Amino acid sequence: MAKQSNGKKHKAICSFCGRSSSQDDTLIEGPNKVFICPECVDLCHNIIQQNRKRISSVVPNLEEMPKPREIKEYLDQYVIGQEHAKKYLSVAVHNHYKRLLHSDSDDREVEIDKSNVLLIGPTGCGKTLLARTLARKLEVPFAICDATTVTEAGYVGEDVENFLLRLLQAADYDIEAAQRGIVYVDEIDKVGKTYQNVSITRDVSGEGVQQALLKMLEGTIANIPPQGGRKHPEQSYIQLDTTQILFICGGTFTGLENIIKKRLGKKMIGFDSELSGRTDKKTEYTGMIQQVVPEDIIEYGMIPEMVGRLPVITTLSALDEDALIDILTKPKNALVRQYQRFFEMEDAELEFTEDALHALARKALKRDTGARALRAITEELMVDLMYQLPEEPKPARYVITPDIVEGKADMFTARQKAKKEKESA
Repeated sequence: MAKQSNGKKHKAICSFCGRSSSQDDTLIEGPNKVFICPECVDLCHNIIQQNRKRISSVVPNLEEMPKPREIKEYLDQYVIGQEHAKKYLSVAVHNHYKRLLHSDSDDREVEIDKSNVLLIGPTGCGKTLLARTLARKLEVPFAICDATTVTEAGYVGEDVENFLLRLLQAADYDIEAAQRGIVYVDEIDKVGKTYQNVSITRDVSGEGVQQALLKMLEGTIANIPPQGGRKHPEQSYIQLDTTQILFICGGTFTGLENIIKKRLGKKMIGFDSELSGRTDKKTEYTGMIQQVVPEDIIEYGMIPEMVGRLPVITTLSALDEDALIDILTKPKNALVRQYQRFFEMEDAELEFTEDALHALARKALKRDTGARALRAITEELMVDLMYQLPEEPKPARYVITPDIVEGKADMFTARQKAKKEKESA
């Protein structure tokens, strides 16, 4: 059995790198007076991990390939609603696996092109959550990037190749695995051309970025700076083939519904506009955005070549009150479930009444930031109670009511009320 040598009786030397032992560092001794230092142990561990990753980066067998239904059922556990978008994404990812299998086969009679996906929906509707949930399910490297960080070459900011660098990092710098990966580009609408910009300066984060993305989306050999940042002539680059990389782009496209209205002949001023203002704006937005066509996205500011490389366009609907309540309670990582788990750790129970959930959802709707508002509002609501909970008498039961949500009652009346109800029972 291996043992440690402290080097006091004799000077041990690492059999791999020749390093000698010291008082601050020990060598591991094996049979026949063979020693190894901690640095070489780490190095050997990394080599073994890299070899395992190369073996596991092989495309899964057809029998192991996740079916579209299996992918959607997994997404259902974390993402509420958005059935249309989940089906599109499930099919796109499944076809990505099949395309990888086809590229490795000897059959070259038919070439299968990749179908990059464009997700359109309001803020807080679940675009990024869909991407993050997919990343946990898939067996290929997955990177989530932000289009707002990149600018045209020659200006302050990042190059588009940094998207591929993040994918390469997700693959632990295994180039073969990265070339089979998926990249989610968020806020893609922010690189639209700004026709309303009357400044004489260049739109360095708009059309120039779209032009730089074209070849990457279609398939090219990209030169990636290994440390990120801007390219320099003296740098050595990592070459990555993007032909088999699937790109999923997401954006809010604020104002796109007005372009669709104009195309459909809807009046945007006058009496008809006043009538439409009395209807549910979120329902109207969802109905409009579902009728989007590529021409609308081009008019919004995306160049035709860019839209042509995103052939699959799917929309996400705005969240209503019922959807927000489901988000609070149903997913595996639902906020109510998380707080109930926190209270269990303190030997306490937590309950939200049905009316309290509706009150939380209504407050979130007023902020108009979708599901993102739920966490902020719930954190504001629970912070005082969570602050004092470890010091409160145990066991205890807390009931959150609409008055507590709306600030009409003190948070600690939840426990006092529950205690009285328990005693009366």
